[in-house]
Amino acid sequence: MEDQTIIEYYNRRDERAIVETQLKYGAYCMEVAYRILENREDSEECVNDVYLKLWNSIPPHAPKSLRGFLAKITRNTALNRLRNQHSLRRGGGEITIALDELEECISNGESVADEYLRREIGEYINRFLQHLPRRDCDLFLCRYYFLYSTAEISQKQGISEAHIRASLSRTRRKLRSYLEKHGLL
Repeated sequence: MEDQTIIEYYNRRDERAIVETQLKYGAYCMEVAYRILENREDSEECVNDVYLKLWNSIPPHAPKSLRGFLAKITRNTALNRLRNQHSLRRGGGEITIALDELEECISNGESVADEYLRREIGEYINRFLQHLPRRDCDLFLCRYYFLYSTAEISQKQGISEAHIRASLSRTRRKLRSYLEKHGLL
């Protein structure tokens, strides 16, 4: 079924919207949640929460990309669940490693959890990513948005892990410089 039809179901408050969303994107949402939570039961609960959040979000929101909108809601819901359960486990787990890497270039010794700063930095990161070459942007998103390990990215992209680590390191340095230039660090 087409995304626009599913969105129309949400706009009409037709419960078929959830059924069609589950059929088309259930496995995708589960993958996003599991990548963060690393637990099947928690991921299933998270995805169920996502459907409720989606139901409450459309309307008023009218997403251009239902898949992207779902990814954002799922990722944020999973991260919030992880914070609540484990206070973002110290050490261990791919999410902690990826967030620690990214924090090196966006933290100025202050808590990155500060909501205002996070939103402002998020807007600048989006602008930064729009100007990156496609491949660098894809690597950055795979690592820091979808939280793939460098081994997984290597397998998906057909690039050596060493090349990926070097590319990500260069991109983080460029991001830090960009944020400093705009007075965010």
